[in-house]
Amino acid sequence: MYNGMRFGCATALVVLLSTAEAGQAPDEDFHVYTDPPRLLLTKQRLRLLQRERERNSARAETLEGFMANGAPMPEPGFASALYYQVAHNAPAGQKAIEWALSNQADAVSDLRQLALVFDWCGSMMTEAQAGRLGDKIERGIAASAAGNTDIARQSARVLAAIAIADRLKDHGESILRAIVEDWWRGAWVKRAESGRPLVPSEHIYPFLEMLHALRDNLTIDLRESAPAYFQQLSLDRLAGHYPAPFPGPDNDFFVPVYSRDGEPDLQEATLSRAAALAMVAYDTNAVESQYLQGWLMQDRFTMRGDFGALYEFLWANPYQPGLSYSQLPLVFHSSANGHVFARTSWEEDATWLGYFEGHLQVFQDGKLQSLRPGAAAKPIRAGGAVLMNAPAPDPKDNMQRFQASTEATFILGLAPHSVYDVEIDDEELAEQETDVGGTLVIALPPDVQAGVRIRGKR
Repeated sequence: MYNGMRFGCATALVVLLSTAEAGQAPDEDFHVYTDPPRLLLTKQRLRLLQRERERNSARAETLEGFMANGAPMPEPGFASALYYQVAHNAPAGQKAIEWALSNQADAVSDLRQLALVFDWCGSMMTEAQAGRLGDKIERGIAASAAGNTDIARQSARVLAAIAIADRLKDHGESILRAIVEDWWRGAWVKRAESGRPLVPSEHIYPFLEMLHALRDNLTIDLRESAPAYFQQLSLDRLAGHYPAPFPGPDNDFFVPVYSRDGEPDLQEATLSRAAALAMVAYDTNAVESQYLQGWLMQDRFTMRGDFGALYEFLWANPYQPGLSYSQLPLVFHSSANGHVFARTSWEEDATWLGYFEGHLQVFQDGKLQSLRPGAAAKPIRAGGAVLMNAPAPDPKDNMQRFQASTEATFILGLAPHSVYDVEIDDEELAEQETDVGGTLVIALPPDVQAGVRIRGKR
């Protein structure tokens, strides 16, 4: 970040990758022996939710209204099982069990919800019911092991293995060890070498569930495999939303960045907010989490719909202190994932610029415009930063020439993790490396303009 505050942005990707092995503790134990509930509902969080219900908080009243009126819920197993745990409502628990044992399409394919019901409603199940649901979950774990396993699928497998660990001969050890050591540390983290996102935006919420479940039951923190990336993730999520709120049927949303055509996806916006809430809950003491908390605790964005209200109730903590996000710098750059976000202010009518996963966008006057990467376009400015596509090399000397100005000029579209010779005006050549997104940052004192020449090193 710029404007006087930095959060590890100079950390090179080599640090991210070289710490993957360091993230593995020599005495890690992948056997699950914790008492239920094991998934997401720690003793502290469950007490908080029960107190919220006792004091009739707005979040608790919203959930109570849905459950008391028998409203059809988008995630029926999750909803009924959560209400059973918080309210000790036996009919809700029985409803969750009946759903999980049914042949409804989602009750067959949604391994995550099945795991939550097994874990949260286990004390209500008969031996026969527990056997049937346990068998169903084991089949789901085996079936989901085949093919290309993404974060969402692996997260569901983690939750499922932890939920039924007592049924497994090795208490989940073989499944969980393979996911943590082979999939996450051995393969997935290394995706960052090619510039692909470590945690794609659409999978950020299931990743947070997996983080919580592994730490709560095995004291394993997946973030240790990529500390530079995760140190900046909270502020990356905050900066990576468009400034103007989008009105939903029950509440307003801040919309996370997306690259497709059309209107925002409110389910995506719901899970983005849920992920941010879960992120704060995971690391409440980090200063980045406190800024994120300050951004989240605005009443108009409290989720009240039948899908989002469950996540709002589960994760939001109004007693957690937050810092004023409007004090954050207007420019955010993460060298760990190549994202650059800049804005003219923290007001809702601000002009916003974003460069993420090869996409360059401008949000201004309520309209989102996507610019073609590499296209010849004028530099765009916001918040003391200039974003510009890399100019074409001069065929005579293979140099790329441009004007840099202000505190930070971001040159986009260069080769990722490549070293360039950089000359600013008549100063001596200096070597500088692009980040994982192929961005080169030219930092100058305020109100200074300079001619810059760069050339890639062979």
